Amino acid sequence: MNKAFAGTAILAAAFGIVTQAHASIPLVNATCPGKIEVHADEGGPVYINGKEGTLKKFNDNYFEIKGGGVTVSLSINPDGSPSVSYTGKGGANGICTVKAG
Repeated sequence: MNKAFAGTAILAAAFGIVTQAHASIPLVNATCPGKIEVHADEGGPVYINGKEGTLKKFNDNYFEIKGGGVTVSLSINPDGSPSVSYTGKGGANGICTVKAG
């Protein structure tokens, strides 16, 4: 393998890692039952009813955000679209509606 090719391969691999890490949390706006509003800026942070939540990353495709007595689960589908659900006080839970754009 020549040095130019090796350098290009290393640079491409590094760029892929940086791109993947940056793209882990997409821009998301969702409404959950119980008047729970979720907003995530691309790359984070994530807000629950306007207040920044505590983010726990399990992997590049699954996150949990806690705040205001609610745990929001954010998963990224293989096509890149987000899925959002929540668990609240007293066993309340449900699937949130992700708003377009």
